[in-house]
Order: sequence, then structure tokens, then C-alpha cells
Amino acid sequence: MSAEATRNKRNKRKGSQWESDLRDGLRGEGFDVEALRLAGSEDEGDMVVRLGGERLVIEAKNAKLEPSAFIREAQNERQNYARHRGLDPRAVNAVAVVKARGRSWRQAYVLTTVEEYLGLDPQ
Repeated sequence: MSAEATRNKRNKRKGSQWESDLRDGLRGEGFDVEALRLAGSEDEGDMVVRLGGERLVIEAKNAKLEPSAFIREAQNERQNYARHRGLDPRAVNAVAVVKARGRSWRQAYVLTTVEEYLGLDPQ
């Protein structure tokens, strides 16, 4: 196995562990969290948190911080999630949650836009 293949496998394992830590941590705090498993162009994100009647799609990242790419991915996955369930995408929130190096899931960074956060109409 090449060094690059070994590194990719290790990074994938770390990413999977980060998703599990975040999901399990949220569940441990009493949140209703469903793991999502689609991949590719139909990916719906890594998990969805049900907050009363609202849904929050989370794209969990354990990688170098790339805010615009991560937010764009979370927003696209929200569209897929909503479409697959016949929901209005405006009724589904989306964020990217990025692991902070050396910190627990509780100190992770939550990325979104002002537009998303304040529920403003897209421009």
C-alpha cells in the first residue's frame, strides 16, 4: 500500500471517528440525532438533529478549515435531504461542524452564513 493510500485510509478513519464522537455526544445530551448514510451527488449530510419540528442537517468535518467549501457542501446536502423527503428546503437548516484540533466535540466550530443564521431570504 502506498504512503498516500495509507494516509487517506487513516484520514477516513479519523473522520468517521469524529462523526461518531459528535453524534454520540449530541445523543448523550438528549438530542434526537439520526445518522445519514447516502454518498456521492445524493449525499444528505452526516447526520440530522430534530429540534422539535425543525431539522438541522450537519456536515461533520475533521479537516483543514475551508469555510466556503464546507458551508456550500452543507447547503447542497440540505437540498438533497429535503428533496428526498418532500420537504421545503427552507424548513431545514444546515451547518458544517468542524473539529477543533485537540478539543472535544463541544468545542467544535459551527459554520454557516449570516443569511442562514438569521433566516434571511437568499440573494
